[in-house]
Amino acid sequence: MPAPDDDATLTSFSLAGRVAVVTGAAGLLGRQHCRAQADAGAAVVATDIDEGACRSVVAELESTGRRGVHGIAADITDPASLAQLRDATLRIGDRIDVLVNNAANNDKVGDGAGDVMRFENYPVEAFRRSLEVNVTGTFLACQVLGTEMTRRGKGSIINIASTYGLVGPDQRIYRRADGTQGFWKSPVYPTSKGAVLAFTRFLATAWADRGIRVNSLSPGGVGQDGQDPTFVANYSARTPLGRMAAANEMRGAILFLASDASSYMTGSNLVVDGGWTAW
Repeated sequence: MPAPDDDATLTSFSLAGRVAVVTGAAGLLGRQHCRAQADAGAAVVATDIDEGACRSVVAELESTGRRGVHGIAADITDPASLAQLRDATLRIGDRIDVLVNNAANNDKVGDGAGDVMRFENYPVEAFRRSLEVNVTGTFLACQVLGTEMTRRGKGSIINIASTYGLVGPDQRIYRRADGTQGFWKSPVYPTSKGAVLAFTRFLATAWADRGIRVNSLSPGGVGQDGQDPTFVANYSARTPLGRMAAANEMRGAILFLASDASSYMTGSNLVVDGGWTAW
């Protein structure tokens, strides 16, 4: 059935009265995902594996006048922990309307791992560990929290993927100014994010008749304090817009996917990368 035709375009972005869960909420983008939805009126459950980190997200948002944010620690690789998160969330608003699967392991430039990051040296234990968080964790969060959405017959799931789920890493951007290289993007992050994109399409079709929309968001590289200036310059030169993203530039995309503004969108991947994948 077509969505009602009303002229209130801006109100379709409202999340007033809804409950949103964000995993990996203490991360750089996780905090932004929480803020975007809180600004739109949602009660937000900020979850991460560390309880103190969850509290810090709540304190940060409350310090800027935002209310209705709740910090609840959970391990997304543990079904029992996710069940506890689900039950605690239902006590807050008796519903789950939005799930943002943001939690992920991602090797950072400057971690100092050196040649171990190269494919031929990458430890299988590290590969399995990241798959457990990035892929299995997304699967379990959808299974435990998303199933609650199906009981109400409506909901939006947003799986955070990456441009590296679409294209191979350009290892050249990690070279130092003198031509040497101490960091390589590992094989597991692109592999896991490609799996997230495939899983998004699976679940979108599996739950379409249950009223659940499932989409993914693929951010480009986000600038942070303390990043190596050569890396930033290399990344920026490789990007049509000539710069890395600011963390707050993902808020609009999250709000669009979470809200009724994207009511006819499921199984899709929204790319916000400054044009990185355009060439």
